[in-house]
Amino acid sequence: MAMSELNRRRWRNFRRNGRAFWSLVIFAILFVVAMLAEVVANDKPVVVSFRGELFFPAYNFYPETAFGGDFGTEAIYRDEAVQCLIVSGGREECWDEPEGFMAAVRSGSTDVPKAEQGWMIWPPIPYHFRTINNVGTAPSAPDGNHLLGTDDTARDVLARVIYGFRTSILFTLIVTVVASTIGIAAGAVQGYFGGRTDLVFQRVLEIWASTPGLYVIIILFAILGRSFWLLVFVTILFGWPALVGVVRAEFLRARNFEYVRAARALGVGDMKIMFRHILPNAMVATLTMLPFVVTGTISGLAALDYLGYGLPAGSASLGEMALQAKQNLQAPWLAFTSFFTFAIMLSLLVFIFEGVRDAFDPRKTFR
Repeated sequence: MAMSELNRRRWRNFRRNGRAFWSLVIFAILFVVAMLAEVVANDKPVVVSFRGELFFPAYNFYPETAFGGDFGTEAIYRDEAVQCLIVSGGREECWDEPEGFMAAVRSGSTDVPKAEQGWMIWPPIPYHFRTINNVGTAPSAPDGNHLLGTDDTARDVLARVIYGFRTSILFTLIVTVVASTIGIAAGAVQGYFGGRTDLVFQRVLEIWASTPGLYVIIILFAILGRSFWLLVFVTILFGWPALVGVVRAEFLRARNFEYVRAARALGVGDMKIMFRHILPNAMVATLTMLPFVVTGTISGLAALDYLGYGLPAGSASLGEMALQAKQNLQAPWLAFTSFFTFAIMLSLLVFIFEGVRDAFDPRKTFR
């Protein structure tokens, strides 16, 4: 479907804002990499060819018996014996001397047919965010194997940053979209109808704003246990009033404009007037507040993880990484990684939303 002339003008304004446009490009690249985290950072191969059949361990479960092994549990692909089974087509000789037999298969000095010889494609970072590398001390400094070092449990920091970035962005997108939708709808109803409706809503908001959200989170987590979706629900529960005040003020200002009175006189319904005529004019003020909502949601998740009331233990979390930086002052790479991850992520989002706000503002033009 083709864009309208108004939306094309908005896109041109956004495109001419170099800082916002290039921030969007960089953020899109980072987001795509994070969404493909299992392909970028994993301790399982992306693709395995075994006896002419393709397997995708990064996204599927395969027991060791699928590759000629003896166990029904998931194959440990970093084990030399399992790698030898895949390369040799499941030969029993792999259990005796896997490294030597695998080298013999590759050199062609065995009787393994070419059709049965397999191969594996590994991710660029051969570590999952839960992978523990028991080599040397922990935390260890950055080196050729771990570009950002390891944390105090010998897990790769770069892999945890990639998975933690994805978790933070997905959490923020879900919370922002749902909470903003509820907040905009509530503010629109308050401002448009005014009077007793506005009065009742304001008293409800005052009571809701005085509820201690952190205590509610602690109580719910103590009863139900920590989970991603429970945290999303509670954050939305206490986050939707953020945009109510701005939207309410815009609707109170615009409800007596001439075009609104003309629409009422023509018999246009209230919902159509609110969301088709008034809301587009209130979008500039609404978009002005969105960067604060987004950055506040990311910071709130990081703070809860830092305090131990966020995502379940062992999850990839930027807040937990910041806590490790505080507990391991002798490992400055943890602090630098946490700082630059938050700084880059929040800066890009703020620049993008500033560009979106200016694109929706008819008074702003970029040459």
